[in-house]
Amino acid sequence: MYIDPHIHVVSRTTDDYEAMRKAGIVAVIEPAFWLGQPRTEVGSFKDYFSTLVGWERFRASQFGIIHYCTMGLNSKEANNVALAEQVMELLPLYVGKEGVVAIGEIGYDDQTEAEDRFYRLQLELAKEVNLPVLIHTPHRDKKKGTTRSMDVSEEHGLDPKMVIVDHNNEETVKEVLDRGYWAGFTIYPHTKMGSDRMVDIVKQYGPERIIVNSAADWGISDPLAVPKTAAVMRKMGIPEEHIRLVTYQNALTAFSQSGQMDEQDWLNAKPVDQTRKLSGNSVLRGGQTPRVEGDHDTIEN
Repeated sequence: MYIDPHIHVVSRTTDDYEAMRKAGIVAVIEPAFWLGQPRTEVGSFKDYFSTLVGWERFRASQFGIIHYCTMGLNSKEANNVALAEQVMELLPLYVGKEGVVAIGEIGYDDQTEAEDRFYRLQLELAKEVNLPVLIHTPHRDKKKGTTRSMDVSEEHGLDPKMVIVDHNNEETVKEVLDRGYWAGFTIYPHTKMGSDRMVDIVKQYGPERIIVNSAADWGISDPLAVPKTAAVMRKMGIPEEHIRLVTYQNALTAFSQSGQMDEQDWLNAKPVDQTRKLSGNSVLRGGQTPRVEGDHDTIEN
């Protein structure tokens, strides 16, 4: 079994869901993020957040995958200050919804004053509602931004074990692990981290507090990056227990601190029944045959 703890499935197709489940992915976490085009009205954030806790959670279940999400104002859109202030008023209405396992993804993009302001506000929100934090580390000047993200988190009194620092690379991993944080790694084609490099990271640092994800989104990306990386690890002689930790257990341990994620959610999931609807809507279209399972097969790890 695998968990993909950072994937933007709102951007993916039903074919992706089917392939993910066939590859052994039993659960996903979808962080709130930038949609590629800046939003201009707070209502668009409201509809998006509602999709994460509503339709997308239902859609995943129709393909045998348990869906969780994180809620937050992403760093890129924090620079629209007037809109960001409205989003901050909206967030408390969603962070307590079923399936919300963290505040995120938040942090820095260009490391501006506005980004810092709204990052700090969301750290305080996480403390208030006792949720983990998912940090987006910047694509530019990553080492400086990663260190700053952790420094500010500690200024606000967050326990490192409640914080997942994501999009690490060889330049940042040692400090993140040395300071006691969870270290997320994104396997993303041509950028971020490749599977072979991920093997080298696990060989050098071991599997403790390391989490592999795909961050698959609307760009060129791979929703099967987690199981594919596991396969490369097996081929390269990484012990099976280490593979299980970095592609399953560590994500479960980190995000279950929310009280919203439990292994029994998928071990005892209802059978897939595509005759079900959400608010009258189905994943099927006219003439398509619904998939209806009998008593679900026991999932074994």
